[in-house]
Amino acid sequence: MASIRADRLVAAAALLCAASLLAGCGGSGGSGAAAPSEPTTDVKIALSDAGCEPTPASVPAGPVKFAITNSGSAKVTEAELQRDGKILGEKESLTPGLSGNFSLRLDGGAYSIYCPGGAKDTWTFTVTGGGGAPSAPADTSLAVATQGYHDYIVSEVDQLVPTTKTFTDAVRAGDAAKAKAAFAPARMHYEAVEPVAESFGDLDPDIDARIDDVTDPTRWTGFHRIEKALWVDNSLAGMAPLADKLDADVNTLKTKVATETYQPAQLANGAGDLLTEVSTSKVTGEEDRYSHTDLWDFQANIDGARKCFELLRPALAAKNPDLAQQLEARFTDVASGLAQYKKGSGNNAGYVDYSTVPQDQRRKLADAVNALAEPLSKVAGQVV
Repeated sequence: MASIRADRLVAAAALLCAASLLAGCGGSGGSGAAAPSEPTTDVKIALSDAGCEPTPASVPAGPVKFAITNSGSAKVTEAELQRDGKILGEKESLTPGLSGNFSLRLDGGAYSIYCPGGAKDTWTFTVTGGGGAPSAPADTSLAVATQGYHDYIVSEVDQLVPTTKTFTDAVRAGDAAKAKAAFAPARMHYEAVEPVAESFGDLDPDIDARIDDVTDPTRWTGFHRIEKALWVDNSLAGMAPLADKLDADVNTLKTKVATETYQPAQLANGAGDLLTEVSTSKVTGEEDRYSHTDLWDFQANIDGARKCFELLRPALAAKNPDLAQQLEARFTDVASGLAQYKKGSGNNAGYVDYSTVPQDQRRKLADAVNALAEPLSKVAGQVV
């Protein structure tokens, strides 16, 4: 959510140019797999101070690829596809000179392109034909994948609720030591499913905003606000209401994901979104800047991305076995890089304080993620 800082532009650029992602895995766009002969419609969006006008502004229902570029706007650095107030796809942190894309299968209807900061921040986008209920994926392995992703998301959020309550109970009790111990384990369940949470408007900022993401610090809520109280302010005074809100927001997320459906391309693009999270906020140390528990989040993002890949692997292996094999090797490389920073075992397992990881080792982690992002960016086009 936060803007890219100067000290991480190089790492972010490498990944953002490579990864094709979807932030927000709602099912509003339909869930069918494209037939091999079905053409994909290309839509171009040029970010500028004026906004983000889509070209063309009307397309036929079916697979659509959105290509977003920023040639020089510092004010407008992201574009979102929305429908009925829900984010279906987006590209964030496209600072001047960066570009990116995401793919979706869209049903007929009225959509909008939104780009905060533009002189005109909302643009009409229309999809013609193809109305009615979404069709099931023609490939049965993709149908299994989308159902499996639903089950995975529900399971992770089911675990997020009690682990968050362990954290918030300690906050309400004023037990700083217990709250610090519970912080990172709870967040792992959130970080694994963050692309889905981001699709629900303000829910993700309420749960996970960093100080950079809020215009009024007095309205800052969620994990990171309490993180600052624990590690910087060294006081939990006044945090009980924020703990209560965090519990309520996490329970809202549980309710919302229970009925969500997904399309195959959303798994692939969601995996890319998680890798972008790693490159733009975890590797740099921005995410958990007070607690330095970034490696926990790093692992959770990779776990979520790998789950998407594993669910799509049967279909991908049948269509492009070389790509499937390459991705397996790249995921293994990232896992090996993370493993050296683990400490403890069993219930005491965790990761070293990220502030102790030297810059050259952080660069190696970033390089492994970038090497994974490049082939992963090709998956959505195989399954949309």
